[in-house]
Amino acid sequence: MTEKTTHRIRAHRGDARERLDLALVRHLEEIPGLSRTRIQEWIADGMVRVNGAPARRASERLAAGDEVEIDLPPPPPRPEMAAQEIPLSILYKDEHLVAVDKPPGLVVHPTYGHHDGTLLNALLWHLRQDGKEPGTLGPVSRLDKWTSGVLVVARGGEAHAKLARALRSTISEKEYLAVVYGRTGVDRGRIDLWV
Repeated sequence: MTEKTTHRIRAHRGDARERLDLALVRHLEEIPGLSRTRIQEWIADGMVRVNGAPARRASERLAAGDEVEIDLPPPPPRPEMAAQEIPLSILYKDEHLVAVDKPPGLVVHPTYGHHDGTLLNALLWHLRQDGKEPGTLGPVSRLDKWTSGVLVVARGGEAHAKLARALRSTISEKEYLAVVYGRTGVDRGRIDLWV
């Protein structure tokens, strides 16, 4: 189990005279699922200190330069993703990455509204058919649910970081094809925009 971590914040001019709970909501916005109520619970439980002393109440006002420490609880364990037998067209695979022909209508990874039945659920099943654990799967690029195309999925953190860096650089190139149904007023054309 992951240990708790202590997050430190130095209040700046914009925090001066602001309520402690409101300032922490803004400073800790990168924490998924964080709410003002949860921060108020942390303050009540003694998990927040201002200038070394436990914060007494959520409505306490900050001053510029105040040192705030928050003992963040460990994140909840991520549920294990289920491998599901869903048809999938794998174009290429090796120990570092997998290239998949994603069909329209398939969500890429589990989300709030789609806990299963995703491309990653299917890919996990297909890769386990090789008799080995596939490792941590991470899509390197994004395709919306109704968009089809080649999706590259990294097999591990190091491969993901290197592939993401390569896709952001000038050594890689993405090409898109849009098919339009109906009358457009032109027979042919090209959209050439920096995305």
